Amino acid sequence: MNALTTLLGTEFPLIQAPMAGVQGAALAVAVSNAGALGSLPCATLSPDAMDRELAALAAGTQRPYNVNFFCHAQPEADEAREAAWRAWLTTYYHEAGLDIDTVPAGAGRVPFNRAALDILERFRPKVVSFHFGLPDLDLLDRVKGWGAVVLSSATTVEEARWLEAFGVDAVIAQGIEAGGHRGMFLSDDLTTQTGTFALLPQIVAAVSVPVIAAGGIADASGVAAAMALGASGVQVGTSFLCCTEATTSALHRAALQSEAAHHTALTHLFTGRPARGIVNRVMRELGPMNPVAPAFPLATAAIAPLRSHWEAKGSGDFSPLWSGQNASGCREVPAAQLVNELVQGFNARPATR
Repeated sequence: MNALTTLLGTEFPLIQAPMAGVQGAALAVAVSNAGALGSLPCATLSPDAMDRELAALAAGTQRPYNVNFFCHAQPEADEAREAAWRAWLTTYYHEAGLDIDTVPAGAGRVPFNRAALDILERFRPKVVSFHFGLPDLDLLDRVKGWGAVVLSSATTVEEARWLEAFGVDAVIAQGIEAGGHRGMFLSDDLTTQTGTFALLPQIVAAVSVPVIAAGGIADASGVAAAMALGASGVQVGTSFLCCTEATTSALHRAALQSEAAHHTALTHLFTGRPARGIVNRVMRELGPMNPVAPAFPLATAAIAPLRSHWEAKGSGDFSPLWSGQNASGCREVPAAQLVNELVQGFNARPATR
């Protein structure tokens, strides 16, 4: 027990990272029932799907769980940039026998809004977390109004201070090793991004709320190292991707357990925001950070048909194979087993020479 477990109401200060597209309620239920904090990502869910997943989560566990949302600003459509992006992809469309002119542009993902909040409020989860900063204050006040604990990711000391000033109850220190989307929101300059074990002690020293370490933590020794540097808890994502309760595709699971997982990079080709994934054909050929890609989340529309086409043929060449830099913990095991292994790190003492 520590300040974070008291805040979250969990047995262990361990959070399963919310991972949109590779999990539903089942993984969160298994993690929460094992004594950690399971998380449900809602960034890509329609209102009906969100309602169903929340109902399954609430029915599956009596323990605390976390519900996660993106809170990005929706970009304005940029026809010239969209046309340039489609021009870059045209050769791939021809290779696949697809017609790029039939693909509608679209936002793909919407930020946390009143419609989502109306659904969420019926369930009143113990914990609500955000990525890319925080939502408008009127929405945040409603979340806090039922007593929810609010978490959000910081990728710099400045972001951590900003989050504390706007009322978060704990900060997730997201190192550059982490898989999936960077939580950066005060700047889009990737040179500001640092590793977990450089970032963590700086944020611990800068804020008074509990700090949760995230990025590159794959096993009990990583948990112990984070706690030794002042973390109040840890968040683990990549290691849960191959758990039996995850919905990670067979292609993605195979990549995570292959030599390919040793080479990851930050890319915005798939969504328009930097996110870490296993390097594949489209990242190598277009460059992982191609400035032509539209702003988040507008890049998704034109690349999604290529992903679907090649996945149907057994190829992940155009798929976002999200992974952190340390995929060594990815195994086909029940989530409860992984939780039990990870929490051994909370009792470990640093090795001495």
